Amino acid sequence: MVTTVAAMIASNRPRRWPGYAVAVLFLGYAVGKAVFAVQARLGFPGGPPVSAAEQEHYFLDAATAQWLATATGVLGACVAIATVTPLARKVPRTLMLLVLAGMLLSVGGGASIMIVDGFVGIGVGWRWYHGLLGIVVIWLVIAMIRSYAAAVRRVAG
Repeated sequence: MVTTVAAMIASNRPRRWPGYAVAVLFLGYAVGKAVFAVQARLGFPGGPPVSAAEQEHYFLDAATAQWLATATGVLGACVAIATVTPLARKVPRTLMLLVLAGMLLSVGGGASIMIVDGFVGIGVGWRWYHGLLGIVVIWLVIAMIRSYAAAVRRVAG
């Protein structure tokens, strides 16, 4: 029994669902950012409110910033989908892993702020459930990268 559990945990079998889940999360992010772009406000639906003073001193116009964030959400969804399609096998493995590492760093940075603020409180306004979501998002991105790496290792090997 212990050997079976250890084998399941250490399994390098590629799985598609983490890539699809990350794509759905990125598309949800893009939709939320598009909603706020249309309203020309900073922040995210369901997230902490951004004060008028913070919005005034932001380095970009709110609508522009939110449309750029919308584009990054769509791009992130495309990259996540690419990890589970034959298209990803055509991209050099090193390049794709660098892109995925960059994705992990950027997503992990934002999620880490949600986690720390949600559980410890640093003044941003994220709640404990946002912190849990941050943990899940980091875990999903890591699972997606691991699955992609297993898939391309299997093809190459």
